[in-house]
Amino acid sequence: MTTAVCPGSFDPITLGHLDVVRRAHSLFDEVVVGVAQNSSKKALLPADVRVELARAALDGLDGVRVEVIPGLLADFVREVGAVAVVKGLRGGADFDAEAPMALMNRHLTGVETVFVIGDTALAHIASSLVKDVARFGGEIDDLVPPGVSQAVRDALGARPAGGGST
Repeated sequence: MTTAVCPGSFDPITLGHLDVVRRAHSLFDEVVVGVAQNSSKKALLPADVRVELARAALDGLDGVRVEVIPGLLADFVREVGAVAVVKGLRGGADFDAEAPMALMNRHLTGVETVFVIGDTALAHIASSLVKDVARFGGEIDDLVPPGVSQAVRDALGARPAGGGST
């Protein structure tokens, strides 16, 4: 059985993430979605909430599980016995950011990174943009799986999309 790790901060998980996980699952027997803490970013949602939301979004997809990456991705890859890391790319800037990490992970583990080109219909969806839209009261329900928009609004202490006071 081949296992791949699909890592990310998933802060929050988006429809673009789901697309990449589903396509990774078509390439590997098992996909472990690894929810990581990015040391260069302050997460909006705590790790346990991100895991819960990802599990709910991927529920029913046999061969996919969600786990926390407690430290280095390289250590996590070894721990789960993965043969590859899968990362989604929306465009050239994503490749430029991901290539050095892929090379470092290969250096540390010998495991290759497989890049999956994201669906062009979802290429505009990034977690950071989703949070920005929500922060200013914009609608994000069509960018994220069910339940995620409410979790984001709760974390932001924001009013429901559409503005207006309560």
